[in-house]
Amino acid sequence: MTQFDAPFRPTCVPALARIQFRAATCYLMAGLVLGIVMAASGDFTLKGVHGHIHLLGWVTLGLTGAVYALAPDMAKSGLARWHVILHNLGLPIMLAALTAYLSGVAAAEPGIAIGAILSSLGLGAFTLAIWRAL
Repeated sequence: MTQFDAPFRPTCVPALARIQFRAATCYLMAGLVLGIVMAASGDFTLKGVHGHIHLLGWVTLGLTGAVYALAPDMAKSGLARWHVILHNLGLPIMLAALTAYLSGVAAAEPGIAIGAILSSLGLGAFTLAIWRAL
């Protein structure tokens, strides 16, 4: 049996990395579905939502998950936990509010700010965790 024949063991990946990878793939699929819907309808009103889903969801969550997988000791830190909590709380709030705002609901604008602030605080915690680990 070679290393390529061995089954993948999710226990070898820190829990925070698994959370980030799973969330990232959900955002990947959501972004793909939204892109298909926009293309099929010819209505690109939500292109900003589409971009944020892919960049802050799929790409950023995937990359931070990879960092936690490569640096499992960093994934044990309080900063890493705060990052995962705040990013995964703020992003859906921001996306829902941005969707409403771009669909004509002006009252949703504060929700964009709240979600963006929470996600940014989470990414700030990630940044501090990186700096402390290096």
